[in-house]
Amino acid sequence: MSLDTLYDDTRADIYDVVTNAAGPEGVLPLTPDILVNRPSGDIFGMTLNAGMGWDPAQLLRKELMLIGTTGGIRQPDGKPLALGLHTGHYEIEALMAEAAKVAAECDRLPYASFVSDPCDGRTQGTAGMFDSLPYRNDAAIVFRRLLRSLPNCTAIVGVATCDKGLPALMMALASMHDRSTVIVPGGATLPPTKGDDAGKVQTIGARFAAGELSLEEASWLGCKACASAGGGCQFLGTAGTSQVVAEGLGLALPHSALSPSGEAVWYEVARASTRAAIALDEKGITTKDILTDKAIENAMVVHAAFGGSTNLLLHLPAIAHAAGCAMPDVSEWTRVNRLVPRLVSVIPNGPVYHPTVRAFMAGGVPEVMLHLRKLGLLNEDVLTVTGATLKENLDWWETSERRAKFRNLLVKLDNVEPDDVIMSPELAAKRGLTSTITFPLGNIAPEGSVIKSTAIDASKIDENGIYHHKAKAKVFAAESTAIKAIKSGGIEAGDIMVVMGGGPSGTGMEETYQLTSSLKHVSWGKHVSLVTDARFSGVSTGACIGHVGPEALAGGPIGKLRDGDIIEIVVDCRKLEGSVNFLGTEGNEVTAEEGARILAARETHPELAPAPKLPDDTRLWAALQAASGGTWRGCVYDADRIVKTLQAGMKALQEAQ
Repeated sequence: MSLDTLYDDTRADIYDVVTNAAGPEGVLPLTPDILVNRPSGDIFGMTLNAGMGWDPAQLLRKELMLIGTTGGIRQPDGKPLALGLHTGHYEIEALMAEAAKVAAECDRLPYASFVSDPCDGRTQGTAGMFDSLPYRNDAAIVFRRLLRSLPNCTAIVGVATCDKGLPALMMALASMHDRSTVIVPGGATLPPTKGDDAGKVQTIGARFAAGELSLEEASWLGCKACASAGGGCQFLGTAGTSQVVAEGLGLALPHSALSPSGEAVWYEVARASTRAAIALDEKGITTKDILTDKAIENAMVVHAAFGGSTNLLLHLPAIAHAAGCAMPDVSEWTRVNRLVPRLVSVIPNGPVYHPTVRAFMAGGVPEVMLHLRKLGLLNEDVLTVTGATLKENLDWWETSERRAKFRNLLVKLDNVEPDDVIMSPELAAKRGLTSTITFPLGNIAPEGSVIKSTAIDASKIDENGIYHHKAKAKVFAAESTAIKAIKSGGIEAGDIMVVMGGGPSGTGMEETYQLTSSLKHVSWGKHVSLVTDARFSGVSTGACIGHVGPEALAGGPIGKLRDGDIIEIVVDCRKLEGSVNFLGTEGNEVTAEEGARILAARETHPELAPAPKLPDDTRLWAALQAASGGTWRGCVYDADRIVKTLQAGMKALQEAQ
């Protein structure tokens, strides 16, 4: 390599240069008052805007910020010039362009800024997963810094789709208390006409290893799963759940979540949301008027009715914290899930595995809310980004032409009845849909754990709604060794897998979807249980208990388990009660109380250690969120708690010297 080979000096045009130019046509719309009383930054900003080519005569328009998670570079025909990390951000710029046009038509001065996001699917089983959850806090900080860097902007339209980018954006917008904000959910990737959805396709390696797919089948399925270039995965994972929660909060327009990417209605959501943000600004309705304790509760109710991802137990408290609202705790989640029936039949919960775009066609969030309000489960007096109350929105939806047309289209296009996707409470109960989440306690998880009990295989639940599994543990100190055991035959039907060291201090609280997906899509996987201090992808199903606290590396009992220990799991899927207990060893079984004493006296597992490639950035995140209350307070950065902890630590160090 030499510089002569890097530079293409044969191109004559590179020497056709100028060293100055006349500058933009026109003049800035300055007044004596502006020059005397406005800060220099306001005036220099107009200079920059003129330099970028905006008509100088229009530079006193009110400002509107478009902020989103764009990634990749699209050519005019939509083909990639540079790939994004995932479909969920690849076409965000196209939505933002539609929003910008509307802003300009409404005499607003539109700005756009971007904070891209990673893909949890792409980083499964890699060191990239160690940055997944910590990224959320970092992105929220950068979003907020960018928004504050346009200090005169009073209206914001945020556009995001996926697992961490959308929660981060919601956290950032929630903190914009005195500005008008609207979220555009990025919609759903179209499912393939024939083939696997984007969740199931992540198991082709495990299915091939188990002899359940040929190489040719795996290769074909792997190519087809994403049938459009934009949108979140076709299942109700963390991306889809975050979208419906945005609607549940009142931060997104009714019937905007899970729209089919690339279709005309997808673009119209962006245009309508921009109109809404401008109307809110003109009425003086800001984020603090919309995000209230009642709105947080509505979002929890919607989450339960959809059967949403357990990751929202981390994200919704963080959004509430940013908004200055009460942060929901385990008791609140339990109360809501006991009250709210699951009404939606989609991937991954079933019983029929409809892609999420069918939930949109069946009426989406407002359709679910119609059922919920009949049950008296919603706070209908809350204000939303329509400028109207939730009650007024639902009254409109119930008789709207939009509702009738989309529901009829679902029958016409897919031969699916809308009421089979979004069910009445009576039909849902008849078809065996159960409430969403249970929080097992026990001597392995004294601070708590979580299981999406609605997604346990129905054949493993008895006539009383109880899942019971008692067996010897197979213990792994890393996810990498656990997945090798599944693929190599080291795990078999009847086993209880324990995967420790996956909490914040060990891996940044990695997502263990390659484990849960493999267990779901191999024929014997439903007979295996999983217990871990890590977390799960929103598409995970099965008898999978995560978020075990305290985490192993914080001295939690899970880090003291050994191969051959007897573990008993009991989950009551109706009462939403559960336990996960160590009961001694074969030939020496003990009570749960005695088991707790044995674990307390044990040394930690000799192989337990932070992941070798754990980044310093993630170690810092783990320490800060721990000082702020940890995973059960949403892994937030609580500045007051952190400062207090640092001051106490510095004082202790000084006194020790």
